[in-house]
Amino acid sequence: MLENLNFSFSVLNRLKLCSTNIISGIGSYKVNGLYHSEALKRYLESRLLEEKIISEARANSYTGNILVIFHPDNSLNAIAEGGSSLRDATRTTIALLIQEIVLDYRKNVSKSLGFSVQRQLVKVPKLSVAAQTGSQLIPVLGAVSALVCTTGLLYAYNLDKPILLLIQRLHTPLRDHIMLSITFMGDPVVMLLSSLWLAISPLFSNRRRQAAILGIAGVGATLLNCLMKLLFGRARPALWKHIIKVGQHSFPSGHAMVSIVIYGFTGYILAKQFPEWRFWIYGLTIALIAAIGFSRLYLGVHWLTDVTAGYAAGLVWLIACILSLGYCWRIPQTAKLNRLVQ
Repeated sequence: MLENLNFSFSVLNRLKLCSTNIISGIGSYKVNGLYHSEALKRYLESRLLEEKIISEARANSYTGNILVIFHPDNSLNAIAEGGSSLRDATRTTIALLIQEIVLDYRKNVSKSLGFSVQRQLVKVPKLSVAAQTGSQLIPVLGAVSALVCTTGLLYAYNLDKPILLLIQRLHTPLRDHIMLSITFMGDPVVMLLSSLWLAISPLFSNRRRQAAILGIAGVGATLLNCLMKLLFGRARPALWKHIIKVGQHSFPSGHAMVSIVIYGFTGYILAKQFPEWRFWIYGLTIALIAAIGFSRLYLGVHWLTDVTAGYAAGLVWLIACILSLGYCWRIPQTAKLNRLVQ
């Protein structure tokens, strides 16, 4: 029942179906109402697979496309009446079938809302937000606490300098070029401009809310980092000659803080859109963020405590942005559902 609440009714006001590539039992269709609706995606796949002529059906809620594969020996049974061609008859038959499934889904959700949601509409979103907030904060608070404790222990036992001198032994000309490339990917100015471009780019007009919060996340992380650097005023390490130009203050690391916010938020959005790839997405995101932090140590422009503190501060800001994204999505959805059941 709660999954149906995630369904956006506005996108089903106009249904658009088109099909291409009806060759040898393969059909590709587009359903506008499928965008951002995982519940409709699962419903379409399960209903299509119940049909005898269909051997496989895959829907994509990110692109709105549906791929249908027919049984070779049964595809001829789907031909409509009259003298229409195999291509036209198959297109018409499957398009009507998909349209009927979407309309059935809409009716079922409307009935469920009419009988069950009307009394709980105000309470359920609040409880859902609170439950999700608590479940997200538990591992995050653990990670932040671990980073803060690590920073404190490193500083208390004066381990910053020995660690940098140990890393210096890894220097080679080839590794220098690699680390310079990696550290460029975490440059706060580059990432800030990229996030702002995404926020205003027409290419992301259908994801304006996510792009806007990404821009806010980048600006907020950069400003917070500058403020903290001025507040602490810690000097950068000068154990050897730097091969890259840097500013005066080092605590916390701007590369570490801004990269965990920008790349972390981007990885979160991608994992939501492609849940089957979420482990790869999260793994690559963490590896990139860790590589950026290590590059700052390798280049000798940050102490290890600068990097761990940057990760901790950035992680807190990242979670705040992710939670705000959830609240921004639920508020208009709740308003729409309230209007539907009134």
